Amino acid sequence: MKKNGEKNVSLSGKNETEFKMEQDTKKRKMLVERAIPVHTYDVDFMGIVSNTVYVKWFEDLRMAIMDEYFPLTDALKEGNSPILAETLVQYRHPITFSNHPSGRAWMVDMHKSSWTIEFEIFEGERIFCTGRQTGYYFNMAGKRPVRWPAELLERFNNM
Repeated sequence: MKKNGEKNVSLSGKNETEFKMEQDTKKRKMLVERAIPVHTYDVDFMGIVSNTVYVKWFEDLRMAIMDEYFPLTDALKEGNSPILAETLVQYRHPITFSNHPSGRAWMVDMHKSSWTIEFEIFEGERIFCTGRQTGYYFNMAGKRPVRWPAELLERFNNM
C-alpha cells in the first residue's frame, strides 16, 4: 500500500505518468505485438496467472523480435546466440481467465554485442506488467560476447 505522497515508480526510476508519457512519445524500434492466451496451467491456486508465466511470455515476445528481424537459425549458423543477462519484472495488476491480454516488446538499445528489450503485458489501456531484459550476442564456442552483424546494427540505428 502506498504511503501518503508516495508514487509508483517504473523500471526507469520515473513515476507512472512520466514513464507512460515517455513511452508514448518515444519511437519503439523493432516493435512486435502478439495476443497472449491464458492457459489453465498458467493459473495458480488463487485463480491468477503465476508470476513465473510473465517471464515465459517475455521470452516468447523476445523470440518474436528475433523471428521478424534476425532469425535465431541465422545466428546459430554462425555459432552465435543471444543470451540473457537480466530480467526485471514489475507486476501491476493480476491476470485471470476473464482477461484477454496481449504483449508488446521493442528493442530499446542495441550496442556492439549487447541488447535491451522492454515489455508490456496489457489489455486495452490497462497495463498488467512491464519488464526489461538485457543480454548479449554470444559466441557459443568461444564462450564470450561477439558483435552483432553490422547490417543488423545499422538497421536498428536507422530506425
